[in-house]
Amino acid sequence: MQDFWPSSGYSQLQRNPRGWLVPTDDYLRLLLGRPELALLPESCAAEHALHEALLAAPSRPVAAPELQAVKDDDARESYSLFLRFRDGLLDAGTLEAYYLHLFRSGSISIPPLFIDLITQAILRNVFDDVNDAYEVRAAEMLFRSQRISTQDGQVLAGDREVIDMLNETGGLGDIGRFLADAKVPLRSIDMQVLTDDNATDYWQASDRHNFLLDLTHEISNDLSHGLVFTMTRARSGLKALARVLERWVQHFLGIAVSIKPLQKIDDEAWRWHVGLDVEATALLNDLYEGREVEPARMQRLLSLFRLDFADPQEMRADVAGKPVYLGLMMNADGVVRLKPQNLLVNLPLQSPV
Repeated sequence: MQDFWPSSGYSQLQRNPRGWLVPTDDYLRLLLGRPELALLPESCAAEHALHEALLAAPSRPVAAPELQAVKDDDARESYSLFLRFRDGLLDAGTLEAYYLHLFRSGSISIPPLFIDLITQAILRNVFDDVNDAYEVRAAEMLFRSQRISTQDGQVLAGDREVIDMLNETGGLGDIGRFLADAKVPLRSIDMQVLTDDNATDYWQASDRHNFLLDLTHEISNDLSHGLVFTMTRARSGLKALARVLERWVQHFLGIAVSIKPLQKIDDEAWRWHVGLDVEATALLNDLYEGREVEPARMQRLLSLFRLDFADPQEMRADVAGKPVYLGLMMNADGVVRLKPQNLLVNLPLQSPV
């Protein structure tokens, strides 16, 4: 098995008999070491004491006066959010149970960063037995925003944070910013498109998030007489993403589904859909209701998918056996922010799982 995403904290977590992840003190210590909670030269004595006490015993109760003694407002707020997140994890017992409760409750009281961190850890668990670099790279889309670009007819997804950093600093950090401010040309750093030739390089570089994923659709040519010839992309990022979403649903809900990329919905009996992001949700709602959609907006749709339940009896009776259509769409800035929780809370299930 390949190792990947060492920063996810997976090695600091434990699996319960169901295969879900149990938080540990070592995992909480990893979170305490993040920049958002790191001590600074100007940190007050109370913050030093709190940080050191939590490192020694990450699950210890923290009394209100102990938190209020931290002088810096931002630091105090950061610790407050961490403690809310920590207590929620410990009460839920597993990362997965906490994740489900968070989104089923409809009340999100923690920053997106914490959600992304546990999503990555959960996916690291889900893909622990997978050796397919395309699927693991596609799984990054569930917890890291992507910038979409086109190159030589390809639709490419790249990590937004990495791309923005390269555009700003040429990959040289603070030195790069200094050179950019001084109008000094920055060296060019190319991000590679993931291919069979470089797929083995992905694993050691997985925490760098510097591989582009090809999301180009299969190409269909009409040969007339009702015949259509499809040029298959054997290593399609869309197919890899579909496999990721199948595993995601199976891991959380214990339900087997099959998901396939589509170029269009041609279904007069269209009954159910789920947007994989905010933009796609709004677009599918408009299309379903028959509202007119501007061509420029339609062009931001990256893909549609068809989801089918292996066992239709697990669906609501009024839609049993019907496909569920999914959509993936970038915003006006060319960014995709996938929301995998939508698949867990919006599928037409016969009964809550």
